Amino acid sequence: MKENMISRRYFNRTLSASLGAVTFIPELAMNPSVWKEQQKKKLGIALVGLGSYSSGQLAPALQETGHCYLSGIVTGTPAKEKEWADKYNIPEKNIYNYENFDSIVDNPDIDIIYVVLPNSMHAEYTVRSAQAGKHVICEKPMAISSEECQEMINACNQANVKLSIGYRLHFEPHNQEIMRLGQEKVMGDITFIQCGAGYLMGDNWDQWRLKKELAGTGALGNMGVYAIQGALYTVGENPLYVYAQEFKTKPDKFKEVDETVTFQFEFPGGVVANLQTSHNARTNRLYAACEDGWFELEPFSPYGGISGNSSKGLITYPQVNQQALQMDDFALCILNNQKTRVPGEMGMRDVQIIEAILESIETGKKVMLNNLAF
Repeated sequence: MKENMISRRYFNRTLSASLGAVTFIPELAMNPSVWKEQQKKKLGIALVGLGSYSSGQLAPALQETGHCYLSGIVTGTPAKEKEWADKYNIPEKNIYNYENFDSIVDNPDIDIIYVVLPNSMHAEYTVRSAQAGKHVICEKPMAISSEECQEMINACNQANVKLSIGYRLHFEPHNQEIMRLGQEKVMGDITFIQCGAGYLMGDNWDQWRLKKELAGTGALGNMGVYAIQGALYTVGENPLYVYAQEFKTKPDKFKEVDETVTFQFEFPGGVVANLQTSHNARTNRLYAACEDGWFELEPFSPYGGISGNSSKGLITYPQVNQQALQMDDFALCILNNQKTRVPGEMGMRDVQIIEAILESIETGKKVMLNNLAF
């Protein structure tokens, strides 16, 4: 279909820009000096926190990036130091723990610090990273309060470093197409959005996501951010208010944090969104009804296997390494002194919305969404 072809050309340009090093492959193969020069332009990333996301997604993605590379790690587990050093050829001088973390200021191999810790630690390590003069990527949710988010933004501004949030779907072509279809009103005005993001949490009752002190919230801060983001980037506007409800079918397991939350947005112009998130139910769909048709992604937020459909035909793009594109884009923003499309202010806005959802659950009333950060 015509709009898909237009978007495919846009995708190809975006991919080429994000992975610019690919353009130089023939020249690099013939001229080692060009390779060395390109390597100098790569920025070093240190991962702080070596849990499943770092080990399963970020570290492998950094083997595919063109403008950044895995240069260091920060871990509190000594056994992981050798394991990661051997696997990724990380020199001993680029391996840190939480006691000597601040000495990272003296390491020129590390340009970017990616904070991949429990939510309650995001603010502390973002601020300390900024004070060390390093640019920062922080995983979502940005923090456990909007006050912490502001502290993080202030610290990065004061240190003149860039701050980005790990919103990988902004670099995924199917979701980029949804943004285009919705924001450009390709099928007319949107009238209704439905978005759900949730999974069945395992039987490990000791994981940090079940502890309010570490997680802040349960499904809402983890998977709910995807539903919030999906609605907002489809419409291209912020909602006017939110009305929310919480349900628990396993109150013993989720006694400290939310299990399942449903919430509704109303946007300027009357667009309504019905959204859900859960740690006890599988759901992963983004759907929009428009005046002249409809479009959807199901699933819309996994690391791969995203697929879409619409009243005008299938929405089909290559499956990409979302994290590689995300990190390469941030590296290019630093190298070219440009603004990231997923800044700290966007992360703070989403935390403000989460706070309003929690307020609505507590009061049973609609909560206006005023003075959002982004």
